[in-house]
Amino acid sequence: MVKIVTDSCSDITPELAQEYGIMVVPLYVQFGDKVYRDNVDLATVEFYHKLVKSKVIPTTSTVTPEFFTKLFTKLAKETNEILTITLSEMYSGTYGSALQGKAMVKNKCHIEVIDCQLAIGGQLLLVTTAAKMAQEGANLNQIAQWVREAIPRTHVRMSFDTLEYLRRGGRIGKAQAFLGSLLKVNPVLSIKDGTTFPVARPRNRAQAMDFLVNFAKGFHHIEALAIEDATTPGELEILAQRLKDLVPPERFYRSKISPVVGTHVGPHVLAVSILEGEC
Repeated sequence: MVKIVTDSCSDITPELAQEYGIMVVPLYVQFGDKVYRDNVDLATVEFYHKLVKSKVIPTTSTVTPEFFTKLFTKLAKETNEILTITLSEMYSGTYGSALQGKAMVKNKCHIEVIDCQLAIGGQLLLVTTAAKMAQEGANLNQIAQWVREAIPRTHVRMSFDTLEYLRRGGRIGKAQAFLGSLLKVNPVLSIKDGTTFPVARPRNRAQAMDFLVNFAKGFHHIEALAIEDATTPGELEILAQRLKDLVPPERFYRSKISPVVGTHVGPHVLAVSILEGEC
């Protein structure tokens, strides 16, 4: 069976990873001289508390090519087909590390590495669907082809209280245009072609929530849907109730924005991701 590998910026929960046999590679977040593995060494709640209270601005980093070489070599003893789906190359060096790691594997194994040009819930939807296909017996070529064709059909919208975290982390992309003109607004951003771009400027949190709901309800056919928060579970529950009828429960995912992503988006992000059905 094809082994599916992804990184922690996909926000795959431990439960999903276990259910679908997904190998999640934790990236790193660093406060001063202390380095933590994403969602392993630092609980999400604790991380966001530190993010708000600490005077030290955290940084993030990815794993080395050697890490991927060791991982692929280990997995190659269990299978001859491995698919790795990473977050956008524009956000991280993970894709490059995986490619370099693949090149150093000596075992005979077919390994594909795909830059999904997304992150968070969009990446989650691609990875979980790929893992389901693997469990159902699809081969590596079939799954990789599906992922590449599904990327343009995967849509992400994120509501923020502030863009300051994106700005200071250098991940703001085309949303730079929103800086300097945002007074008491809750900007909505998306990810397109692997980078962040501005979508709308709702005036308050309630309007931002409405925007996310209307965005999701604007699709005629949804294959799967994911919603996420960082520190506002109450808002996530409201969002879930408003969107619950759009897809069956088994294709409706809830997750938390991981510490590595949270470093760049801040504690009050709320996100909706859609895997659009094929025409």
